[in-house]
Amino acid sequence: MVLRPHNKAMNIFRLFFLALVAIPLLEIYLFIKVGGAIGVWQTVLVVLITAVIGAWAWRRQGLATLRRVQESMARNELPALPMLEGVLLMLAGALLITPGFFTDTLGFLLLIPLLRSRLASYMIFKGIFTSVQSRTHPDGKFSHRTLEGEYQRGSED
Repeated sequence: MVLRPHNKAMNIFRLFFLALVAIPLLEIYLFIKVGGAIGVWQTVLVVLITAVIGAWAWRRQGLATLRRVQESMARNELPALPMLEGVLLMLAGALLITPGFFTDTLGFLLLIPLLRSRLASYMIFKGIFTSVQSRTHPDGKFSHRTLEGEYQRGSED
């Protein structure tokens, strides 16, 4: 009997592998083009400046997102959207510290609050976090029901 991975999982693996190969090639191409247009040291300077600006913006927005998570929890609401935005911010930070123009562009796009919020909402709408949603009431509140009962251990025969 041969076990084969689920078709959807295989497609995700292929997409991940393609990105793992294509993104560095794209970055090399962009470095060559930009370096040829503005010079090598100016290209290095631009990459360093975008990393510093990105790190500053990432830290600032990350703290704001953490505050929103805490406020949601204080209101006894599941902070699914702010938490997912936090994950997207972590991804933005990783993209921004990776040297390159394409990754910087993606990272800066994820730093735009409206775009990040819409992407997070879309991901929740598509059911990525259905297991989290199933533990809440429809209004987003935590479920605090306690089940009471008795049990007996059965024989170990």
